[in-house]
Amino acid sequence: MEFESKIISREISQLLWEREQTLGTAESCTGGRIAEAIISVPGASKYFKGGIISYANEIKERMLGVPHELIEEKTAVCEEVAVAMVEGACRALCTDFAIAATGLAGPTGGSKEIPVGTIWVACGSPGSVRTLKVEEDHGRDINLAIATKKAMQLFLDFLREEETEQAGDNGGGAGE
Repeated sequence: MEFESKIISREISQLLWEREQTLGTAESCTGGRIAEAIISVPGASKYFKGGIISYANEIKERMLGVPHELIEEKTAVCEEVAVAMVEGACRALCTDFAIAATGLAGPTGGSKEIPVGTIWVACGSPGSVRTLKVEEDHGRDINLAIATKKAMQLFLDFLREEETEQAGDNGGGAGE
């Protein structure tokens, strides 16, 4: 794992540890790479509950509760499926947060509408999910590394925003 991903993992670890909150993953194309990045930090067992590798649509539907109709209508590589994976992972794993990824890492399987290298990453909690579309094709291994790093950074940014919002809600201010 690259150095930058380790630093992101350490920052996520510190925030979740301090807040006593939990995390899970729901991964399709990344196949466990996001979970691997999370557990690279010692002490991850305090906040990381586990992950679901939902490579097949059947698993997305059965274990994560992604609606079959959604996959039929939009395919598994769309923002709505990534959001449903986050929400489903939070439910299935009983976590505060989840990180998800679904896409086409390559080298085959793409189409004009959804080219190879298209990967949706998402993170958050039920009702509060952030998404990001990765659209870079640099070959399978690099596509997966980029998606993993972007998913981790998206989640770190989400946690920081949440912390800022909570500080604003709890801090009071002039005129109160």
